[in-house]
Amino acid sequence: MAAEADSNERASKGNGPDRHGHGTAPGTEPMRALAYQADWPAPARVKAWVSTRDGGVSSAPYSTLNLGTHVGDEPGAAAENRRRLAAALGLPADPNWLTQVHGCRVVDLDEPWSGPADGAVTGRTGVVCAVLTADCLPVLLADRGGSRIGIAHAGWRGLAAGVLEAVVAAMETPPEELLVWLGPAIGPAAYEVGDDVRTAFVDADADADADADAGVAADATMVFRPNQRGRWQADLYALARMRLQRLGVTSIHGGGSCTFSEPERFFSHRREAPCGRMASLIWLADEGGP
Repeated sequence: MAAEADSNERASKGNGPDRHGHGTAPGTEPMRALAYQADWPAPARVKAWVSTRDGGVSSAPYSTLNLGTHVGDEPGAAAENRRRLAAALGLPADPNWLTQVHGCRVVDLDEPWSGPADGAVTGRTGVVCAVLTADCLPVLLADRGGSRIGIAHAGWRGLAAGVLEAVVAAMETPPEELLVWLGPAIGPAAYEVGDDVRTAFVDADADADADADAGVAADATMVFRPNQRGRWQADLYALARMRLQRLGVTSIHGGGSCTFSEPERFFSHRREAPCGRMASLIWLADEGGP
């Protein structure tokens, strides 16, 4: 399902998409998809969306729906883009925007918090968890009962530091009861890294081999492919799945998009720095609500 925005007038009224993700204002210009819904078997009250790069007001190189306020875009443009997204999705509250640092700190939004973090969890209705990405992997989580949700910003540094282990622990839910969706990230064909990145994961996995359950891949060498330039093609999706499976998470969905190779849809720092940022958002709606 896609959420779409048309004219500035409609966005300012805050009218969200209908159940098909389409606006209803007559006589307007063709509407543009500014976000799409996560495709996973989460309970109906779990709302999970990812923005695209379309439907905003920012100029190149941030065109057009940049949601980052730290990338050099005009502050007013980024603020308008955030307002448009909130209106189109019918957000119940302002997103909790994190100061992301490629680390592994996860905050519980049900308690007072401050400072940098790369993940968040909540069990309260109407609290919006959010991360910004433009090649790094957004990871969304929910329990099967739809009572607790979480999100993580997982680039290679965060993955290596343990951000997924931290957010799974913060969910306070048995891993087998978790659902996980992997949002859009740079794909393995485009993600070239050096020996330092590969070593960070291979060394960590060597320590984890003895603890890995039977049948769970524990060797990161399987997801780093050598290229003709003497470097490595890394698969963030596979690395995330391996980490999650090692924790006991079995219901893992999403993956497969490539922010680098889909320039009409996604921002990519590797492809076009400086650039904008997409947002991944997850919240709990009222029981029985839309």
